[in-house]
Amino acid sequence: MNAKTGRSALVVEGGGMRGMFTAGVLHAFGGEGFDPFDLYIGVSAGACNLTSHLAGQNDRNYDININYSTTPDFINLRRFLLGGHLMDIDWLWEISMKEYPIDLERLFTRLEKEKKEFIVVATSVESGRAMYLAPGINTIENYTKVSSSVPLFYRNVLEVDSEKATDGGVADSIPVIEAYNRGATDITVLRTRPSDYVKKKSRLSFLYPLFFRKHRVLARALADRPLSYMKAVEFMKNPPAGIRINEIAPPKDLKVKRATRDPETLKRAYRIGIEYGKRFIEKYNSGT
Repeated sequence: MNAKTGRSALVVEGGGMRGMFTAGVLHAFGGEGFDPFDLYIGVSAGACNLTSHLAGQNDRNYDININYSTTPDFINLRRFLLGGHLMDIDWLWEISMKEYPIDLERLFTRLEKEKKEFIVVATSVESGRAMYLAPGINTIENYTKVSSSVPLFYRNVLEVDSEKATDGGVADSIPVIEAYNRGATDITVLRTRPSDYVKKKSRLSFLYPLFFRKHRVLARALADRPLSYMKAVEFMKNPPAGIRINEIAPPKDLKVKRATRDPETLKRAYRIGIEYGKRFIEKYNSGT
């Protein structure tokens, strides 16, 4: 498994609070000093988890999710029904960056010294296409926030270089094809859905044109999301010749949803992620 003929990539799916599983996997990687990757691509919560991981802050994702993300200041159904955010990422980013800032100097020194590439995925509101953003020390906070700004659940529209942008999962939930296009031949994908998950058309998709009257292209991209999602899954199942894809996916009985707030459910997801991460390291290092 550890033979390399090209670049090695780590791709991390988003999914809101389902990202506790991938945070656990990354905790295992960091704790074991396991890092055979040249390229990292993260989407939404996956991008946030990767940011802390690459900065060497192994407990940051857990602490933020348990201490901040489970509170009604962040996820609040009543506020949402009254026209506000279901997920107030403005509040979450402000408090987490203030009370638990990312070690940006360490992160970018590491990337430069080890010649590694980090990409954050967002979606252009104007074109509906994926934006593959290479963050710098002055842009990473904005890029990860944009990548995590789930349409509808978060009411504001953010920008990247004067272009309106939103959640990367809209256009490319699992950017495994992008990793391949960037020369990766050995790709490890951290999922937040079980391996056999099939993404179907949302029952609310008929409302997208109403919800996004000012952003028709985005409404179409949201409606087409199952197609792009399953295209990535199919690529993982049947990669091109010479491409090796490893997948770490949660078990079916891991009942974590995008907006889960129960600490014990989230802690269990994290523990299972750590367990799965350690198993993968052993398998990888044994060459099987």
